[in-house]
Amino acid sequence: MNSIQSQDPAIFDLLQKETTRQNDNLELIASENIASKAVMEANGCVLTNKYAEGYPGKRYYGGCEFADVIEDLARDRAKKLYSADWVNIQPHSGASANAAVYLALMKPGETLLGFDLAHGGHLTHGSPVNFSGIYFKPEFYGVDEHTGLLNYDKIRDKAKKVQPKLISIGASAYSRDYDYETFRAIADEVGALLWMDMAHTAGLIATGNLNDPLPHSHVATTTTHKTLRGPRGGMILVGKDGPNTLGVVAAKSGRTKNWSELFDSAVFPGTQGGPLMHVVAAKAVAFQEALKPDFKQYQTQVQANAKALANRFLELGYTIVSGGTDNHLILIDLRNKNVTGKVAEEALGLAAITVNKNMVPFDTESPFVTSGIRIGTPAMTTRGFKESEFIEIANLIDQVIQYPESESNHKTVAGRVKEMCDQYPLY
Repeated sequence: MNSIQSQDPAIFDLLQKETTRQNDNLELIASENIASKAVMEANGCVLTNKYAEGYPGKRYYGGCEFADVIEDLARDRAKKLYSADWVNIQPHSGASANAAVYLALMKPGETLLGFDLAHGGHLTHGSPVNFSGIYFKPEFYGVDEHTGLLNYDKIRDKAKKVQPKLISIGASAYSRDYDYETFRAIADEVGALLWMDMAHTAGLIATGNLNDPLPHSHVATTTTHKTLRGPRGGMILVGKDGPNTLGVVAAKSGRTKNWSELFDSAVFPGTQGGPLMHVVAAKAVAFQEALKPDFKQYQTQVQANAKALANRFLELGYTIVSGGTDNHLILIDLRNKNVTGKVAEEALGLAAITVNKNMVPFDTESPFVTSGIRIGTPAMTTRGFKESEFIEIANLIDQVIQYPESESNHKTVAGRVKEMCDQYPLY
């Protein structure tokens, strides 16, 4: 940081302020976590200087002898972590990984059946404002209005009706585990391919704390941050590789290409140029951390904290979509509290509690206002918080939501937040 301070004091000052913000706030964004110092050091290493278009042993640049070994280490560690036949760790983000899946498996105009964004899905699963909804024909499934849970019979009926080329699973605001076996049966019944976007739950899946999609899906994608606690980036995985069923063959030999070859080509040269080798190195470090026994303990605590948080909110009279949680997050419907998600997010921010407004199923508010908030446990669990702290967090959030416009209340809560954070420093 000394170099930044001398060369660019404006950026240095802002980075110091951001460090203070993270250290003194309850970070409850479900998609955020706290990377280790080792991951951050790798993320800012000399590989920032290195271009490495292509794959290990097949680069379009010289000087890749060490970059090749690092990428191989990252791939091998990821394969071990997920018991996968093949991985590609080059995607710059989860959205980039998803774009490669579409390029490999879909043609413009073909039908995608995905989880409705308004019900907890993700932008890249067919939203009309995203490339996935612009270039393909999106159809959607959602949760039951009364239970907040996926209804697999309705999903099957929808699949039979729309006959999708691809069925996607995965969400950014669904708090329950998935029945992948049933999803695969539905896909097979209608002749569709099955894709799991496990960006939010990759860490919990890696440790066996949630069901494993790889034995049932044709392909899986993920980010490498969130519950996986690595650098910001993406990854594509195939549990069992083999000849593709799309009829794609090698141009010269006529050999049927493996699924892995389709996805490799879709990443480079299909959707990206050179990989970010410093990020690849940071991914390798994060995967090695995730292979250690204490990572399992961490994921178990993430779940325990989420359950404690959910139970306390239920005791306080809040409505949790699906009635609880299996993973790292909860989605709260605030309509019975007469507060919008936007108001709640802003008021909580003034009290040093960071959440995000979020639409709830069958929401009556706009996406810019929303009727809910999403809360996750990964970041504060990394800092050392356990069930008792998360019960108190629920109490503090309730205190703010009851009096969202009270400045004195904001200050009181912020003071208690500072005390809690001081007990568990960021680094």
